Amino acid sequence: MENGTLNHGVDTGSTITIKGILSLLMQNIEEQTSKKRVISLGMGDPSAYSCFHTTHVAQEAVVDALQSDKFNGYAPTVGLPQTRRAIAEYLSRDLPYKLSSDDVFITSGCTQAIDVSLAMLAHPGANILLPRPGFPIYELCAGFRHLEVRYIDLLPDKGWEVDLDAVDVLADQNTVALVVINPGNPCGNVYSFEHLKKIAETAKKNKILIIADEVYGHLAFGKNPFVPMGVFGSEVPVLTLGSLSKRWIVPGWRLGWFVTSDPSGMYREPKAAVPRILEQTDEAFFKKTINLLEHASDILCDTIKEIPCITCPLKPEGSMAIMVKLNISLLEDISDDIDFCFKLAKEESVVILPGTAVGLKNWVRITFAVDSSFLEEGLRRTKSFCQRHAKQLLRY
Repeated sequence: MENGTLNHGVDTGSTITIKGILSLLMQNIEEQTSKKRVISLGMGDPSAYSCFHTTHVAQEAVVDALQSDKFNGYAPTVGLPQTRRAIAEYLSRDLPYKLSSDDVFITSGCTQAIDVSLAMLAHPGANILLPRPGFPIYELCAGFRHLEVRYIDLLPDKGWEVDLDAVDVLADQNTVALVVINPGNPCGNVYSFEHLKKIAETAKKNKILIIADEVYGHLAFGKNPFVPMGVFGSEVPVLTLGSLSKRWIVPGWRLGWFVTSDPSGMYREPKAAVPRILEQTDEAFFKKTINLLEHASDILCDTIKEIPCITCPLKPEGSMAIMVKLNISLLEDISDDIDFCFKLAKEESVVILPGTAVGLKNWVRITFAVDSSFLEEGLRRTKSFCQRHAKQLLRY
């Protein structure tokens, strides 16, 4: 019990992780020996479903690189020169200036890019501004690097925009960075050019750089096109984090990067297969992925409208997940979002992520990068679960 509610073994402190909670939810299902097939709408790994698979160019490029016998030795710490050059050219397509290979550093997935970025910025007394809800790895890495975390609430009634007034209040001379996740994880939002410009102006005014988490870059299917934060690199220094994981649907390959977008030189620190993947992937592959995600988001939002205890403040416009709000007052014997998710897993073998894991209590994150048949069945079970647990006078 925690504050009078069941926490199901979940540590709601700073050590909370998405994989940790999902692992507990899966154990909860296994302990019940459920005969229902498990439907996970909690992990952002579309490669688990047959409708999402990477392009043949990517697979062939890796095979050819392995068979060449040229890449079996140690690579430079910062990454292979040709890889860094290819990423610089790929990102430069969307920027008003050109990046060079010296601006690019290769990491083991975007998680290492996060850790390296925070380690580079950390110093005694420093603090960092993190979005809430957000990606919990930032908080874990900040704690490890002794960075004080200050949270900037995202505004659900304004498309999960950054509360820029809060940035002005919380930033001080010891603030090293503002983290901006776009397209949004876990909220499924995509920021407009105008809002990104305001973020850049606010960061410049407060003399802080921006860490732009763009791991879902280009996975946009709403009214706002994806605009990289680096577009404003001449106005404010930007560290761009990204990876092959989401756009190419290869999260297990663990290839990420962080890139310094600072053409004006306002901020300077002392200081194989990838080129083919970036240069030769057909646009039809990306379009197919976008269409699948958009269709899945339509299914999700249409079904949520039929469940009174769940509301969706914003239809997804990008990434692979959405935050929806629970109205706990409409449910019997459900104390909070963690209790909701554990009982849903136990009774229906459906796994979704409690909002507490990303900093928003009594919300849940639903990942929609799954086969439509799995998504429909998972949502049908969720609706049935909510009907069973609805208060007597509110049964539907």
